[in-house]
Amino acid sequence: MTTTLLRTADELHARVRRGRRAVVMTMGALHEGHATLIRTARGIAGPDGEVVVTVFVNPLQFGQGEDLDRYPRTLEADLKVAEQAGADVVFAPSVEEVYPGGEPQVRISAGPMGERLEGASRPGHFDGMLTVVAKLLHLTRPDTALYGQKDAQQLALIRRMVRDLNFGVEIVGVPTVREEDGLALSSRNRYLSPQERRTALALSQALFAGLDRHVALEALRARAREVPATRARAEALSALGESRAAADAHAVAEATPGNPAAVRAAARLVLDDAARFDPPLRLDYLALVDPSDFSEIGDDFTGEAVLAVAARVGATRLIDNIPLTFGAAS
Repeated sequence: MTTTLLRTADELHARVRRGRRAVVMTMGALHEGHATLIRTARGIAGPDGEVVVTVFVNPLQFGQGEDLDRYPRTLEADLKVAEQAGADVVFAPSVEEVYPGGEPQVRISAGPMGERLEGASRPGHFDGMLTVVAKLLHLTRPDTALYGQKDAQQLALIRRMVRDLNFGVEIVGVPTVREEDGLALSSRNRYLSPQERRTALALSQALFAGLDRHVALEALRARAREVPATRARAEALSALGESRAAADAHAVAEATPGNPAAVRAAARLVLDDAARFDPPLRLDYLALVDPSDFSEIGDDFTGEAVLAVAARVGATRLIDNIPLTFGAAS
């Protein structure tokens, strides 16, 4: 398969549509995470459909002092990655093609969800992101658009925009791809020195520490459902001198429906340690949120949640997250 490079919307619209069109939106500097998105899109489009990969570094979503000029532009390499992963077209428009009248006067507002976490750290970022996603959806006219779950808040906002504004497109989230040591794949990883990369591993290590605590607490909760009268059993074991068994029974008896505070604490310990590394990790946020609006969850929360982290290592800002489910059905 030979991938076609197109620069204008007119060129893209002139193509004869074959079956389903699946679009993967990127800012270039493609890596295995993007390749996974493209391969997933190929599976959705099928042999008779079409996979379009957009490559556009959107100036609207970079704030003052962020790395717009530094962001890598590697179009020739991107074409090879896209072709090997099964893309039919790479659509790489210029800024003038996407914004022919200059910066748009009318933009998409991300609303309250866009002011939390990433939005609080990067004011205006999500308004710029949603504006370009809306434009690219109009320009590429896909049946399906795929986005990585690594940018969980972005994915949630795109889904909300599509639902609230009646875009006729299916949105598919694709799980985060990680390197062997757990670091989430990102185009910004190339900025890290070897020492900074070692520090950056604390992001994924913190998330998995939170996950391990969550799994342990959910196991206790499951046992609490299965073992009757656990408090009385603990007291009886204690009276018999079975202190170890008594402690275990007390833990089962006191298990809450997931205990989000304990999950946060486990992740925070790893991040606090990394703050003392050389170079140090500078935490932006650690949050355990409801993916429907990215507000913090309480200790009585049940359902799907996202444990998210953002931090700087040297001059590079990184984000990561993992999904968790609290209070699985009994």
